[in-house]
Amino acid sequence: MADNPSRALVLYGDGLARFVDSSHTHIHSLASVASCGFLSLPHAPPETEKERVVREFSHLMDDASEACFIASGLKAKGSEHQISTLAQRFMGLKAALVTDNSTLTSFGKLIGLDVLQLGEICQKSDDSFPSDAAASEFLRLLGFEGGKCLDMSLYDSVFVHIGVDNMGMLDSLIGSIMKMAQPGSEIAPRLHLSVVLSYGYVTDKDVLLFPVKTPQGGINPAFAGLVPRQSYTMRGEKTRDDVRDYCPMLVAQWQDGVTRKDLVDTLSFEALKKLSGNLVIPADRFIHEVAFKLWKAPKYGA
Repeated sequence: MADNPSRALVLYGDGLARFVDSSHTHIHSLASVASCGFLSLPHAPPETEKERVVREFSHLMDDASEACFIASGLKAKGSEHQISTLAQRFMGLKAALVTDNSTLTSFGKLIGLDVLQLGEICQKSDDSFPSDAAASEFLRLLGFEGGKCLDMSLYDSVFVHIGVDNMGMLDSLIGSIMKMAQPGSEIAPRLHLSVVLSYGYVTDKDVLLFPVKTPQGGINPAFAGLVPRQSYTMRGEKTRDDVRDYCPMLVAQWQDGVTRKDLVDTLSFEALKKLSGNLVIPADRFIHEVAFKLWKAPKYGA
């Protein structure tokens, strides 16, 4: 636990998990010092790509209900008053969403996020290293300027949504952030950095390619009901009957002196399945874990 509340930067690579390769050195470098694991999702209903983008992000916010349906156009507007904002749910949490996705913009506003345009932030720089300028802007929003941690910040948390055409940008952005938040700096012990990569649209072929669940052979069918359920298949005392046991989100989290380092050295499905320290938690618990680091929520699982 840190001596002061952290400030969280979440880089969400929507649909990018299947495109990570050995050339993305900054992503793997982060994974090698981070605490890694999986975030499980429920099975997807029949949906458009636009609806999928909102639904999966809404699970990260633990808000896959009213706001998700309204933003996706599946429910008419008029019941926005029933939606609890992130600030209401997490002790006044000040948060921003950076995205160029119009549907996600609508969803973000419904749950009380200030929405900024990713394209505008990236285009502001006339520098030959635009990732440095974007990283500086994201850190500025969190109260980190000139290598210093300011007493006040515009936001406690910033969520950056990056789509499938921007794998290179995500890798460069991670490199720039890690360069600015070197261990020993004022930023490193206060910045809680999360990189989340999803698989996007999944097919039946993915069931065999990216399975979370390991088949348990040799168990007498008569005793199969006695095998303990994994915690990610539960919500409180109730079972989660719609858990998708393949294509989870990949997550790497780093904060100098706070997060534990596991044995993962590359951010890949195979490495996380064998070596990650966090194994699998439901995606809708992610925001609770982040809010805990910001002193805005009790510890999940405590």
